[in-house]
Amino acid sequence: MNKIRVLVADDHAMIRMGLVSLLGTVNSIEVVGEAENGAEALAESQRLKPDIVLMDIVMPKQDGVEATAGIKAMLPSTRVILLTSAASSDTIARGIQAGAFGAIHKSADLSALVATIQIVYRGDTAISPEIQKLLREDPPVSTLSTRQNEILQSIINGYSDRDIALALGISVYTVKEHVKSLFAKIGAANRAEAVAIALRKHLLKM
Repeated sequence: MNKIRVLVADDHAMIRMGLVSLLGTVNSIEVVGEAENGAEALAESQRLKPDIVLMDIVMPKQDGVEATAGIKAMLPSTRVILLTSAASSDTIARGIQAGAFGAIHKSADLSALVATIQIVYRGDTAISPEIQKLLREDPPVSTLSTRQNEILQSIINGYSDRDIALALGISVYTVKEHVKSLFAKIGAANRAEAVAIALRKHLLKM
């Protein structure tokens, strides 16, 4: 029986080493490589062509979502499982949309991780119960348009509708309509709630 060839990508050395050590005890799995950021994960995936990449979502240089999209485009037979400890539902959803077959919390035990790897290796999707619960309780927001991003950034910066209108060269009425549609999209009732949601879901890079 061929072993499942796995690449482990995580910017925290202790977590990466722990995963490599744990998976090394599983007869059906062979860890073929490691990566400490998204760019390295993509490069190592191209070099090693693993069956599975365990991909931390939040990493420097290139995040796990971008690396997942790159792997899907270049290596369609390699499947990505997202690893997360504190990522928002929106980030996880973006990772799945980018092509990840699975997602599991870093606190999961070895048996759950191995089961997820085996399911994804067979070509099926595997989202852990903890992450399914997060996605249900805090539904991801649809992608914001460029204009909605501008409006949201202005709101976070404390600008009034008139300030935004002057900065963007549009009417106050148009700003109000954009704000209204933005609030509906992210589920905010007012400016303070919009800022709180934006920060919690990492909708904008500050």
